[in-house]
Amino acid sequence: FLKDLQREDKGIQRAEVFAPDGSKVSDATLMEVLLMNDFKLAINNTAHLVSPPAKDKLSSEHATEMEDIKSLVHRLYVALHLEDHQIRKERELLEKLDHLKEELLPLEQMKAGITASADAKTSRLLWVGLALLSAQGGALAWLTWWVYSWDIMEPITYFITYGSAMAFYAYFVLTKQDYLYLDAKDRQFLHYFYKKSKKQHFDVEQYNKLKEDVAEVEESLRRLRQSLHLRLPVQEISAKD
Repeated sequence: FLKDLQREDKGIQRAEVFAPDGSKVSDATLMEVLLMNDFKLAINNTAHLVSPPAKDKLSSEHATEMEDIKSLVHRLYVALHLEDHQIRKERELLEKLDHLKEELLPLEQMKAGITASADAKTSRLLWVGLALLSAQGGALAWLTWWVYSWDIMEPITYFITYGSAMAFYAYFVLTKQDYLYLDAKDRQFLHYFYKKSKKQHFDVEQYNKLKEDVAEVEESLRRLRQSLHLRLPVQEISAKD
């Protein structure tokens, strides 16, 4: 207030505010507090007594009505401006999604090639395992019925079974997982996949980060469009779709 006075009238060299008892009022006092009581305004060497008009205290009912009006004004503002904000936000999300998909496209193509190669190697390994088991079974049958007898082959088959159990237990010790065919296949696939990725300089972490960003933007877009569908007229929704 004092700065405004000096800015309006360049002839004012000194402006101060005093309480009725003569004590100086701090410059940091708010105008609302100052206008609650009478005060003296000293401009240069002249003092002016200022008596603010009496302020009627709002009744609780009147205060409640004022709060209701403020709430109504706020809701009207939101109703008039929220849809524009949502549409603008949707456009920003779509642009961000397009940019992420452009970055992701070459990585997706590279990943598809690596996945196909790793899957082919894993399938070949499974077929090799089946062939070895078949050959083992055929060899044991041939040795049992055509070369030796069951009395001779029984301890051999026992130690083969015991050796298989040791191999499965070793797999559990190394991987901390039970030996399940599907899990073993997935583990071997990931081994080939990461080996091929390193060879072709495929950044798996960057790919996963981009996929997470795309999923996050798509989820935000889905929630935003759901809100828009609840608020926008049908013709606007049809035009946007």
